[in-house]
Amino acid sequence: MATFAATTAVSVPSLPRLRAAGATITPSRLLPTPAKAVPRGRRLAVKASLREAVGTAAVAAATAATLLSGNATWAAEVKLGSDDGALAFIPGELKVAPGETIVFRNNAGFPHNVVFDEDEVPSGVDVSKISMSEENLLNAPGETFTVTLTEKGTYSYYCSPHQGAGMVGKIIVE
Repeated sequence: MATFAATTAVSVPSLPRLRAAGATITPSRLLPTPAKAVPRGRRLAVKASLREAVGTAAVAAATAATLLSGNATWAAEVKLGSDDGALAFIPGELKVAPGETIVFRNNAGFPHNVVFDEDEVPSGVDVSKISMSEENLLNAPGETFTVTLTEKGTYSYYCSPHQGAGMVGKIIVE
């Protein structure tokens, strides 16, 4: 029979400046810390990293300015079903700019859809291009339907399974 012996070396770092909670430090135990001169090369490195940080900040500021200038389009969100379970679009009326994206998000587990009323949209708008089909439904919480309206005017829409319960909404593009 063979016998194997294993040895393990464990290194525990020495941390002389750490102390246990409640321990006191007497002046004789304080270690003096001499001031060190920073070599010239290191000062350049600090300046270079500062220059890099300023450059990054400038890019971030330019991006924010672009977003705030109106060149970016923001998505408006409409909940399908209220937080308390009511059959409603939240908000029921929404104002957006032409070209702004609207995201309809199923807020509950009820099946919903978004159908624009062909008699209550600006003339020339083809509702089949902006509506869900009557049979197509968002069944699960979090499912979405997205539409972008480009023509100014008022768009009325409804949820076909719940229209009789008053689940209707309006978007005003101005």
